[in-house]
Amino acid sequence: MTEQWATFGADLHLELRGPRLRTGLTDALREAVRGGRLAPGTRLPSSRTLAADLGIARNTVADAYAELVAEGWLTARQGSGTRVAQRSAPRRPGRGPAPAGAGAPDRAGARARPAYSLMPGRPDLASFPRAQWLASARRAVNAAPDEAFGYGGPHGRVELRTVLADYLARARGVHAAPEQIVVCAGFVHGLRLMGAVLRRRRAREAAVESYGLDIHWDLLTGAGLTTVPLPFDERGTRTEALAGTRGAGAVLMTPAHQFPLGGALHPDRRVAAVDWARRTGGLVLEDDYDGEFRYDRQPVGALQGLDPDRVVYLGTASKSLAPGLRLGWMVLPPDVVPEVLAVKGVEEWACGAMDQLTLADFIASGAYDRHVRGMRLRYRRRRDELVAVLAERAPRVRVSGIAAGLHAVLELPPGTEQDALRAAAWQGLQVQGLARFRHPSAPADLPAPEGLVVGYGTPSDSAWAGTLEVLCEVLRASGS
Repeated sequence: MTEQWATFGADLHLELRGPRLRTGLTDALREAVRGGRLAPGTRLPSSRTLAADLGIARNTVADAYAELVAEGWLTARQGSGTRVAQRSAPRRPGRGPAPAGAGAPDRAGARARPAYSLMPGRPDLASFPRAQWLASARRAVNAAPDEAFGYGGPHGRVELRTVLADYLARARGVHAAPEQIVVCAGFVHGLRLMGAVLRRRRAREAAVESYGLDIHWDLLTGAGLTTVPLPFDERGTRTEALAGTRGAGAVLMTPAHQFPLGGALHPDRRVAAVDWARRTGGLVLEDDYDGEFRYDRQPVGALQGLDPDRVVYLGTASKSLAPGLRLGWMVLPPDVVPEVLAVKGVEEWACGAMDQLTLADFIASGAYDRHVRGMRLRYRRRRDELVAVLAERAPRVRVSGIAAGLHAVLELPPGTEQDALRAAAWQGLQVQGLARFRHPSAPADLPAPEGLVVGYGTPSDSAWAGTLEVLCEVLRASGS
């Protein structure tokens, strides 16, 4: 590796943007590496030095470094400090992205990238049903009317909306007519549309869960809304606290399987959320991101079934099939449909008609149900193996949130989460800590559990045993 001079915090010229310092620092460092200002091999200042130069907390810098190490942008080695990883040549300003296969990283760069991944929220892409999808695509193209090849309307193809209405009623207890469904390009697209609707309604706030995804909070903030985190306890989000919000026009929730903590919202809390929406005229935005994958008891039905007039149900094919399809759907209260269509525009620019027709055939033919059943068994076996290995090799670690979904939470002793993340980065294991998902405005007296959020859908069968071995080594090295 070519030795580079160490940098100092004052030399980095980092511009931190946005209200969240850690996210701003991570983005700024990533852009400096991507743009070539920080060359491969460059040694970065210590977290203490950079924090002092930027006037921010040392933990903020340490967390940003740990995230970039996990992503492969940086490396961290004892005695060598934190350095920019050896990677393929950076994209210079004014040049387009390198074509696929171009600029392959050298051997040092390959070693710099994480060797193992337990990132949450990612399905097993190797199990995508290619042959069945191709068969549905052929049938869909042959049966498509001529107008399907033109500019579509913002509602989405009626063929898909019709089969979705039947499927969601059967599988998730959702009450909807096809005209209440709007097709979108995944959950983020749907949430962006709802943010625009809430802005038009002059809402000032949106309540959210205290643990979730910052990209979702940022979307709502970008729509001009203040996100207000709700407290939680062992029964889930305390939705009775909605009564204390001043101008909330909506609450965003994952009631069937809270992300990332993993529990299902208690029935009393579900009722309280709907009662608040009825009383105030607000909306419940239900993110049903992995509702099909429940293992140990009967599925928890969608919250939307309690009041279809006050709940906006958002679902996608991202976890059940693949996020690359960019197919999602919104089941809207009848009076919200015109508002969403007005925001979406008069033509469909986001979702291809052929993909919609293919998914419609895939569901109608029964292939979707068969695929979900097969993946449910596969993910359950993975989860059982994870729990069994940890019970044997790391018995002090409690595993929670395992009744459903594609991830589990490994609860760690207080003060050990950052040690575990550093050990994971050292071992080349991609994994995320619970602190990564905590809302920055969560009340100081709210419990702050420490743990790792472990996704078990991604590793290939050949890498699965080795990944579990590395995970156990990480837990041992961090004192867990």
